[in-house]
Amino acid sequence: MNIMILCNGQAPPRPLFTEIFQWADLFIAADGGGNTARSLGTLPDYVIGDLDSFESQKDENIDLLHKPDQNSNDLEKALQFACDQGGTHIRVLGATGRRLDHTLKNLSVLKQFNNQFQKLLFMDAYGKIQLLPRNFSREIPPETTVSLFPLSGKVTGIITEGLQFPLDDEVLENGIRDGSSNKVVATPVSITYKEGDLLLFIAK
Repeated sequence: MNIMILCNGQAPPRPLFTEIFQWADLFIAADGGGNTARSLGTLPDYVIGDLDSFESQKDENIDLLHKPDQNSNDLEKALQFACDQGGTHIRVLGATGRRLDHTLKNLSVLKQFNNQFQKLLFMDAYGKIQLLPRNFSREIPPETTVSLFPLSGKVTGIITEGLQFPLDDEVLENGIRDGSSNKVVATPVSITYKEGDLLLFIAK
C-alpha cells in the first residue's frame, strides 16, 4: 500500500503535493500537517498526533486519532499507524524546514522506521532523501546533484560508481568528512557500504 504522510514543517509546493496525493492509497496528516493539507485544498483521511496544532473544523470528514503520548513525536505516530495499516511504500512531505530541531528529530525517526517498510522517502521542494540499503543502484539523470551523509557517526567501506567524485572503500564521518554536493556523471549510480547508516539526498 502506498501511503502519503504530511507533517507540519515547510509546506510542499503544490505540484509535489498533488503528485504524491494522486500516487497514494491513503493520506495521513501528522497533527498540524492537516492544516497544511486544508490550505492546499485537500483533506487527509486521518489526522494523528497529540492534536495540539490541528485546527478542527465542523463538517469535515476526517478521522482524528488522538495520541497524547509525549515519548514519540507526531511523525512517529503517523509512521506507526501507516505500518499498522499495511503500508509498504511511504512518502513523507513537510518533515523538513522551519524548526531545525524538528528536522533533525525527523531524520532520527527515518532511521527508526526505515526497516519497517519496503521504501521510505522524505520529499520537499529541493529533493528527496532516503536511508540506503547496503547495496543500492538506480537510474539517476546525469548532472543531478547528490549528497551522501553519515546519519549516525561513521559509515565505512563506501564504494560509488557513476559520481563525479567517486569513493573507493572510503569512510564518511560526522564532523570529519561527508559527501555533500557530488554530481551524477554516468547512470545507473551504484553505492555500496559495509557499516553505518548512509543517507542519500537527490536534488530536484
